[in-house]
Amino acid sequence: MPSSRPGSWFGPLPGTLAVLLGVAMAPGVRADPAPGTSLDLQTVRSLAALSLSCIDRPFPNKPSHIYESPDQVRPPEQWTPAFFGCFDHHSAVHGHWALVRVLRTAPQADSDGRIRAALDRHLSPELLEREAAFFQEERNRTFERPYGWGWILRLASELHDFDDADARRWFAAITPLARVIARNLVDYLERLSYPIREGVHPNTAFALTHAWDYSVAVGDEDLQHAVRDAAMRFYVQDVSCPIAWEPSGEDFLSPCLAEADLMRRVLPSARFARWLDRFLPDLSSRRTSLAPPEVRDPADPRIGHLIGLHFQRAWSLLGIARSLPAGDRRIAVCRALAARHQEAGLARMVGSGYGGEHWLATFALFLWTGAGG
Repeated sequence: MPSSRPGSWFGPLPGTLAVLLGVAMAPGVRADPAPGTSLDLQTVRSLAALSLSCIDRPFPNKPSHIYESPDQVRPPEQWTPAFFGCFDHHSAVHGHWALVRVLRTAPQADSDGRIRAALDRHLSPELLEREAAFFQEERNRTFERPYGWGWILRLASELHDFDDADARRWFAAITPLARVIARNLVDYLERLSYPIREGVHPNTAFALTHAWDYSVAVGDEDLQHAVRDAAMRFYVQDVSCPIAWEPSGEDFLSPCLAEADLMRRVLPSARFARWLDRFLPDLSSRRTSLAPPEVRDPADPRIGHLIGLHFQRAWSLLGIARSLPAGDRRIAVCRALAARHQEAGLARMVGSGYGGEHWLATFALFLWTGAGG
């Protein structure tokens, strides 16, 4: 892997993330994170600019599909013409989600129309039809499974819920791709014997949270039943998740919290609270071991994964807090932990270079705009 130091292709982009250290209340942005903290308009624009700067940037690029012959070695936009930038396919997808989320929650951040114009270029029926065809090729059967699949469904559900004329067109355009992904996921879950519990892309629970929210939004009962059945089969008997062992050195997901974030969706509140008693007894104490992770080299694109872990932990903890019965003592614990992780993640975004900037805006916006429900 090439160097991640400034001056290489993973070096800092123009426009540092230092602006992210200034936070204040802003109209149009839901403020679920640390009490009294949200995004100001300039910060929203700065985060959106990170996604705008990469969705049309094809290189550097990390393809993860299989080449079966030399003639298949082509520029990324020839295979996935809608989502070819941002270093890899899944980051391009959730970069588009971030832009849609900004339009939906803070439309004043697109005063010059650049976000809407970029989305209109990329989310066209022609390009998304080619994306759907790509995912149906046999050689791509496992392409972006399950992380990228989850983000495609998240993008589709965001468009579905956005009351906007352009968003309705874009949702119609992405629907064939989303349906391909949903069918593939149902088939995959039927064949999957055990969940994948890593703290990176293959994690099963994380992808299923996106799939669940999509299935509820669009009324896909087959997918919803498949996700519920898989969650119950894989996770309902789990006890004493070893959260003190987290994180591994390159995690951007908490396996324990990703699982809890899924189970709060599929279980009624009282049953979820009882399940959580057994699954994460550590949350019952303010002396919990869940401290923000140390990030010694934010500019290393793999070690820098830990920056995103701050945000994923924070939004999962806030979701858990919202799902517990009123008066549960863990609500305050979860919110306090979320505030600590949010603050630490903010500070560590600065200096992460393109290795972080091509994806961290998504995680920051997912947290601050309360996207996880």
